[in-house]
Amino acid sequence: MCIFCKIVAGELPSNKEAENEHFLAFHDLYPKAPMHLLIIPKAHIECFQEIDAHTMAGLTEFIQEVARRMGLDKSGYRLITNNGEDGGQEVKHLHFHLLGGGKLKWEHLHDESHKNM
Repeated sequence: MCIFCKIVAGELPSNKEAENEHFLAFHDLYPKAPMHLLIIPKAHIECFQEIDAHTMAGLTEFIQEVARRMGLDKSGYRLITNNGEDGGQEVKHLHFHLLGGGKLKWEHLHDESHKNM
C-alpha cells in the first residue's frame, strides 16, 4: 500500500484541508510555497495517464472548490502533477500540487537553465 493510500485509510496522519467521498486535499509536509496542498483521488490511480475522464472531471471540480475555499481562485495559483519517472513523480499515486499564497517564481525559466537544456 502506498503512502497516500495509507493516509486515505487513516493509517498515517495528515493535515487535511478538504475531503469528500472521492478526493482528499491535505497540506504538504515540505511546502514549496506559503500554501502548498496535495490533492489526490482516494482510489489508487498510479499516474495521470491512468485516470479516466469521469474521475478527472470530478477531480477538477474538487480542485477548483479547494482553490476557492483557500482564497486562491482570485489571486492565482499553480497546479502541478508529475507523471512517471522522467516527469519527477516520486509517489506512485496520482496527486496534484496546489501552490499559492504569494507571487510564485518559476526558476526553470531563467536564461541559465535554458542554456543547459
